[in-house]
Amino acid sequence: MATQSFYYADPLPLSKGQQLFRFSALKTKTKHLRLLSNGCRARAAWNADVKPLEIPRQWYNLIADLPVKPPPSLHPKTFEPIKPEDLSPLFPDALIKQEASNDRFIDIPDEVLDIYGLWRPTPLIRAKRLEKLLDTPARIYYKYEGVSPAGSHKPNTAVPQVYYNAQQGIKKIVTETGAGQWGSSLAFASSLFGLDCEVWQVRASFDQKPYRRLMMETWGAKVHPSPSRITEAGRKILQMDQSSPGSLGIAISEAVEVAAMNADTKYCLGSVLNHVLLHQTVIGEECLKQMEYFGETPDIIIGCAGGGSNLAGLSFPFIREKLSGKINPVIRAVEPAACPSLTKGVYTYDYGDTAGMTPLMKMHTLGHDFIPDPIHAGGLRYHGMAPLLSHVYELGHMEAISIPQTECFQGAIQFARSEGLIPAPEPTHAIAATIREALRCRETGEAKVILMAMCGHGHFDLAAYEKYLQGNMVDLSFEEENIKESLAKIPQVVASSQNNR
Repeated sequence: MATQSFYYADPLPLSKGQQLFRFSALKTKTKHLRLLSNGCRARAAWNADVKPLEIPRQWYNLIADLPVKPPPSLHPKTFEPIKPEDLSPLFPDALIKQEASNDRFIDIPDEVLDIYGLWRPTPLIRAKRLEKLLDTPARIYYKYEGVSPAGSHKPNTAVPQVYYNAQQGIKKIVTETGAGQWGSSLAFASSLFGLDCEVWQVRASFDQKPYRRLMMETWGAKVHPSPSRITEAGRKILQMDQSSPGSLGIAISEAVEVAAMNADTKYCLGSVLNHVLLHQTVIGEECLKQMEYFGETPDIIIGCAGGGSNLAGLSFPFIREKLSGKINPVIRAVEPAACPSLTKGVYTYDYGDTAGMTPLMKMHTLGHDFIPDPIHAGGLRYHGMAPLLSHVYELGHMEAISIPQTECFQGAIQFARSEGLIPAPEPTHAIAATIREALRCRETGEAKVILMAMCGHGHFDLAAYEKYLQGNMVDLSFEEENIKESLAKIPQVVASSQNNR
């Protein structure tokens, strides 16, 4: 059985002027440690009455409960529905099976649970100080994934992906990374299972976040800036633009190219695909029980969205409850104004990478050739949205907005100076949207329960904060002409065939 680790914070009613927060870190058979904080005074007390929250033992597959199943991915050459054998050069058999699964729940291997126990369950925290700062009747909760070794939600899928590759005898894995959260998570997981790891990091983030690169290298990974001269895909981009800032689509092309050419190497993806979103549902499964413990039901669930794994991980178990009629929260995706695939893109089949090597997926896309401006939220600079999340959006189970980065960092400063945590640039989008909603509640008097995905810390993103604090950060937006040009390059055979669906 996996070691259980329960770390949470929850406010309990006390006498006037006091606030009780429970912070506990449990291992199996240990008691809860309750920390009472009142100004500068603190004391500890034991509480053996509260049942510890266990790590979920199964991942949840939303596809099983959807009344309309998502469209299949297509082969990039034949445009026919993808077959399992088509994916075998890139992924191990277990992940291919999960990618196409209609099973409602999938067991988490004991070896994965054991590693999850290093940081899971993660805390659900009520943002009392932020509420006070905003003078809002809303109750704000955030699910904090920054307690993982890599500092974000990404190890939730990195660990099982590396595990399944190791089980199949794979010696090396390759991947892309934007902000470095995914690359560092995969490097961490690879170090635990003894696999070699090679990462292509988007050039803009490679330059902005040197400590993320060092973090990956500390865990044994080899890191290249993307586009690079190592691959054909990278060389083509550099021929067109020597100073290309890169994009996740380009970095994916480079990693996929290397995996496809080496029999002992497989590719890992940090977002977008069904099995990635599946692994992230440990977040929402935990959170459902934590909200129940608080006696709360969220009225609105907010998360940033680039590829979609963070938002999907938190929201999909809640959408299950929504589909069953038990709850009815609004699910709100928040994307950067400079890369708004849900709010400005089109829902169509497109490649997942720039070079057109991946399967074609039906998703909200800005076009696989689209290269977003180098905003500081590097993890959100992706041209498309996860197909399953796009499908859920099309079915009307969620909504989406986009917010410029200066407003996001303004919200991040408010959050840091009230709650104490410095967020990564990506979840600042969720924070900004949460603040908007909380201020609306102040105007209307509604005491809504807001649940926010706080997917990682920003300890390696302080250069972005410096730019904001010095007044040098500017809002970047997309060019309509660039999107039109990129969308025009979507394969016409696919564009015509989907009209018959």
